[in-house]
Amino acid sequence: MSKKTIGRTDIVDFPNLELFNIDVKMDTGAYTSTIHCSKIIEDGSTLRCIFNSNTHKNFGKTEIVFATFQRTDVKSSNGFKENRYKIKTDVIFFGKTYKINLTLSTRDDMKFPVLIGRQFLKQKFVVDVDLLNVSFLKK
Repeated sequence: MSKKTIGRTDIVDFPNLELFNIDVKMDTGAYTSTIHCSKIIEDGSTLRCIFNSNTHKNFGKTEIVFATFQRTDVKSSNGFKENRYKIKTDVIFFGKTYKINLTLSTRDDMKFPVLIGRQFLKQKFVVDVDLLNVSFLKK
């Protein structure tokens, strides 16, 4: 399988999360991918997530309930470990739907609401840091 070339940033859709035209940044230094989530409520065997932001465009007040979720340890670039919720959903690049694991984190203070890590990128994409929004432009 040949790998597609992708830029350092892109604009993608997460249809199951009702999030469209979302700015993402490829982060080859991160193993996992993460998405901004403003509120997380573990309610018995379900996880209620509110994807809302006053900072990031196209993040409305979307609430999604997950019946399947996990917890995982994520080590940040400054060396601190954080235990986060992890969900599995769909993401669309180049008009094709892929499965992606996303950890949930508050990213209102960050420029990009979503980071795409190596776990997702490997065997699918090569990152060319000179390019921007390649997948979005070839929809």
